[in-house]
Amino acid sequence: MTRPNLHPDAANARYISFKDLDCDGNARMVMSLIEEYTADPAQQSPFWDYFLGKRNPKSGPKPDDLFLIHANINQIRELFEECGDEDTQALLTWVEEACC
Repeated sequence: MTRPNLHPDAANARYISFKDLDCDGNARMVMSLIEEYTADPAQQSPFWDYFLGKRNPKSGPKPDDLFLIHANINQIRELFEECGDEDTQALLTWVEEACC
């Protein structure tokens, strides 16, 4: 896992434009990591089944990954902390600060 390699002021770019932030790509990476970690039986819970099910709803519009991350940031942070993955925690923090 590598952290996004951007200029230190890149997070402030969201106030001007989202140019070069790749929020969608980094959000997809976070979602992929959520799927990976929640596949572990030790991390499975009804919440994660519900959360991952929201990505492909049976009705209504499909939310994008960035929206789901933003709406559930604390639960995701807790998952990554429990897994002890500091790089993933840093990626989540970056997505939150730069894109949400």
